[in-house]
Amino acid sequence: QVQLIESGGGSVQAGESLRLSCELPSRTFTGHAMGWFRQPPGKEREFVAAISMDGWTTYYSDSVKGRFAISRDNAKNTAYLQMNSLIVQDTAVYYCGAAQSTDYIKKRLGSWGQGTLVVVSS
Repeated sequence: QVQLIESGGGSVQAGESLRLSCELPSRTFTGHAMGWFRQPPGKEREFVAAISMDGWTTYYSDSVKGRFAISRDNAKNTAYLQMNSLIVQDTAVYYCGAAQSTDYIKKRLGSWGQGTLVVVSS
């Protein structure tokens, strides 16, 4: 288990943007794939995005593809989720995760943060 520090959540209007950050304060950051899940109110937790250890490979759910972008800065031990053109349906608690592969991320294995709330209003 590793400790993850999420930040960047908040309340925005539809159409606006937010960037979430997820820091893994450890020299093992480059040894982890990173990713995001979210849980909308009253719904199941769902996969959002994942990025490989080297940052070359990314995966997105269909619901965010083209609007969200996951990235990582290995020098800062931090992964990011840039969220553009936000819609009301993006309202959720967003959880950052670190795991040994993007497949593990997509299966919600590995270590996960406490979550950060994103609220999008119309």
